[in-house]
Amino acid sequence: METGITNFTRPVEASAVMELLPTRPRVLALGEPTHGEDTLLGLRNRLFRQLVEEQGYRTIALESDCLRALIVDAYVTSGEGSLDDVTEHGFSHGWGGSRANRELLRWMREFNADRPTADQVRFAGMDGPLEITGAESPRQALTGLHDYLTAHVDAELLPCTADRLDELLGTDASWTNQEAMMDPSQSVGRTPEARELRLLADDMVTLLETQAPHLAAASAPSDRDRAHLYGRTAVGLLRYHSWMADTAPSRMARLLAARDEMMAGNLLALAARGPVLVHAHNSHLQRDKSAMRMWGHPKVEWWSAGALVSTRLGDQYAHLATALGTMKHHGVEAPPADTVEGILHALPEPHCVLDAARLGAAARDIPAVPRVSPYFGYAPLDPAHLPRIDAVLYVRDVPHD
Repeated sequence: METGITNFTRPVEASAVMELLPTRPRVLALGEPTHGEDTLLGLRNRLFRQLVEEQGYRTIALESDCLRALIVDAYVTSGEGSLDDVTEHGFSHGWGGSRANRELLRWMREFNADRPTADQVRFAGMDGPLEITGAESPRQALTGLHDYLTAHVDAELLPCTADRLDELLGTDASWTNQEAMMDPSQSVGRTPEARELRLLADDMVTLLETQAPHLAAASAPSDRDRAHLYGRTAVGLLRYHSWMADTAPSRMARLLAARDEMMAGNLLALAARGPVLVHAHNSHLQRDKSAMRMWGHPKVEWWSAGALVSTRLGDQYAHLATALGTMKHHGVEAPPADTVEGILHALPEPHCVLDAARLGAAARDIPAVPRVSPYFGYAPLDPAHLPRIDAVLYVRDVPHD
């Protein structure tokens, strides 16, 4: 099928991506339609290396726990720990088992080995300490923030002691009870202790802000950045746990929105430090509303982290959405010709980058319909989203790794 896009494909290279964008974005969001495929992660690694070497990018953020990612960042910047330990403990969602993720960390460590701190590449997690089955205890975030403030501000300014914080937190098992995701009555998110912790978290974050001039003089920028990360995470986790205890029909929408708000906060903080490549599912990076069905719930909609960050950054945010043709080990065969992926599948290249506007025009000419996925873990591109995507990376075939 002739679609008029054959002459507008570009190689998967950083320079080609930048030519499609109005400016070098502070957040370049590389979205994937499925998780855990090393073919896609390998292209991500290659693109990140080029962004570092040719475009001045110095940070990559993955859809992984922002606090665990501190372990990974310590490894790639200073060699702290072993690669095996770091991949086991520094990732959430099982991402540490990926061969491509291990290769990414090896390259980052080698790149940083003889470089000054200011020129090193950094690793970050964009996600909160969350899983689809529940959330972590806020202990690490709250105690980390409290420890920082204790070391740098007068004791009488602190809203509580470390002992009081520990007393209110109780056991971590009460926070991580996975039954709470399906049964709100088992959540501790709205107990009197949790409500007091939310107030204390707010007071400590406020103290962090009101003491900013003193803290800037008394502590290193990296320590302040970490304290702000602890503050964002503590507030976000306590909010998430509160919504886990809710029984209203809007509960799941609130939880999904709260998660992406945490992601957005992390991305904005990273963007303030310099340009960042973020790699996550398209549903977390798109400008359109995200939607999903799960556990028998009606369709749930929420604004993604990408939509939130794009609203704040304008053209300093760019979404490079990945689409794929086949993934036969998951039953995803060649796409129908009247889908976005079908248009792309007619191209001769095994993978390429295209301007989303030109692809959108070709899709309207057909007109294209949404592709139906036979595999729950793969989300095809919606043709209606193309006007709000900057570029598309197409991968013709994703083999079994």
